[in-house]
Amino acid sequence: MARNTQVTADHNPPPITRTLAEFVANHPSRGWSDAVDHEAHRTFFNWLGCAIGAAHHEAADAALRALAIMQPAPQATVLGRKERIDMAGAALINGITSHTFDFDDTHLKTIIHPAGPVASAALALAEVTGASGRAVIDSLVLGIDVACRVGNAMYPDHYDRGWHITGSTGMLGAAAACSRLLELDAEHTQMALGIAASTPVGLREQFGTMTKPFHPGAAARAGLLAALLAREGFTASKRALEAPRGFMQVASTKCDWNEITDELGSRFEISFNTYKPFACGIVIHPAIDACSQLRAAGVNADDVERIEIAVHSLVLELTGKKEPKDGLEAKFSVYHGCAAGLLFGHAGEGEFDDALVNRADVVAIRRKVVATVDPSIDEAEVRAVAVMKDGSRKAVHVEHAIGSLQRPLTDADLERKFSALVELVLGGAALRPLMDASWALESAHDVRALVRLAVPQA
Repeated sequence: MARNTQVTADHNPPPITRTLAEFVANHPSRGWSDAVDHEAHRTFFNWLGCAIGAAHHEAADAALRALAIMQPAPQATVLGRKERIDMAGAALINGITSHTFDFDDTHLKTIIHPAGPVASAALALAEVTGASGRAVIDSLVLGIDVACRVGNAMYPDHYDRGWHITGSTGMLGAAAACSRLLELDAEHTQMALGIAASTPVGLREQFGTMTKPFHPGAAARAGLLAALLAREGFTASKRALEAPRGFMQVASTKCDWNEITDELGSRFEISFNTYKPFACGIVIHPAIDACSQLRAAGVNADDVERIEIAVHSLVLELTGKKEPKDGLEAKFSVYHGCAAGLLFGHAGEGEFDDALVNRADVVAIRRKVVATVDPSIDEAEVRAVAVMKDGSRKAVHVEHAIGSLQRPLTDADLERKFSALVELVLGGAALRPLMDASWALESAHDVRALVRLAVPQA
């Protein structure tokens, strides 16, 4: 039987691959505002804390055992651990750990968690090459811009098809960042992006399993390898992103080329990065915020008959697990998020501990949460009502959750988050030196000085 080979595609797209390659290769160092540069430091700081915090999670243990079979050379550091492995392996593991707690940064327009793939690849390469902190920050800004602009062009269609957009654009950001660190010219950077375009990774079906954090790690490794291959003369299509059978048109029916080219070099997507106060899927954050506010207003969990929440449809699509069995599943349960907010007033990694998820009082409150889709509700908001046993009602409307662009975490908030994640791994004495080194990364002559602070000293 003959195949239908009809292609409904844009056969004359602009030269997106070349445009991005020239931007990455030729944009001047620190060619952006102080605000953008500070956001890059905040992004790196948040990513580092998340990666170290999950360094001893069972997912990291399993991944390291698998890599050990391949006998990797000890080139680069696994953050938060004493092991050293090859730089591609370090990019993989640090990408995994940075996303394991679901506590990492979020580019809200696309729901991309950009630092996981980009910073993980860049730091592993920079450690091997002895790159400066300034070079790492430059690569982070430019790599995130590539990943998020491609994401802007394809979202939401690409995501709705089932792609985990962090991984499926992250390999491009990682390739761009590593190309910049390797000082590749535009032609070789174009090849790196082309190679990376053939290695998208990540399906939303994997949410709630160890494979979800594997996606940014695998994207980091793929982008790093793409840049190294390109440096050695490995070739790819010069139109790998935009061609009718290139990555973007294959992976999405929406390809808004203007999202990539508009204000390129003057508007930087890292400016729109946000940082999570809660260790779970971003769409749950408004509900946790609302229930935390109910608790602060005097609502006692013991007196609650039920919690009614009105949410956007995406909330139940992504986080509708009513009876999560462990912490990873609970990160995709708006019901558990509400219970954590009402019982504890916060939802850090501890509130997603396996034992706590199955604790009787937590389960009891979780089962009192009634979630309904309201077409008038935006993805970023929630309406919550505590219906008390005496018939009284207490309502809260959250338009933008804490941690959003409208209510951003301060540097002090990030330091508290960092401390809570890192102290259990490295000890309290390591915190201040590592935080200071991270905030001052741009002035570091060699990033290996910072990396040495990010591993156990005893």
